[in-house]
Amino acid sequence: MLVRLIYASRSCSPITSELVKQILDAAHQHNPQSGITGVLCYGDDVFVQALEGGRAEVNALYQHICRDSRHRDVTLLAYQEIDQREFACWSMAQAPIDKKNAALLLRHSSSPVLDPFRLSGSTTTRLLCELGSSGGLRSRG
Repeated sequence: MLVRLIYASRSCSPITSELVKQILDAAHQHNPQSGITGVLCYGDDVFVQALEGGRAEVNALYQHICRDSRHRDVTLLAYQEIDQREFACWSMAQAPIDKKNAALLLRHSSSPVLDPFRLSGSTTTRLLCELGSSGGLRSRG
């Protein structure tokens, strides 16, 4: 059974390219062997991440993230069974909310600032899926 889990968290330190690289390197190393795919979206010291894969594997990774000292205020936004993956091509893609993606963010939010804590889970899911279909995702920084 495939599931998609989407969560948001606040970074415990400013989000730098080095911090993103550390997170993505770990994902690229561990996710393929667990059958997990997804996307990491970030901006304004906030992370939003979609994880897709088997229920046990996604749940275990989410529990690990909840204990990760780089994150605080980890909040589950959406969890659902899925028929197919939205982010199947990426062990973990990235989507910085920058000038290129700010217009897309405004389609789903009243502000160009990433604040998933004020969005519904379904809105956040649509935002991440639209980032994927619009070419707003990158595999490496």
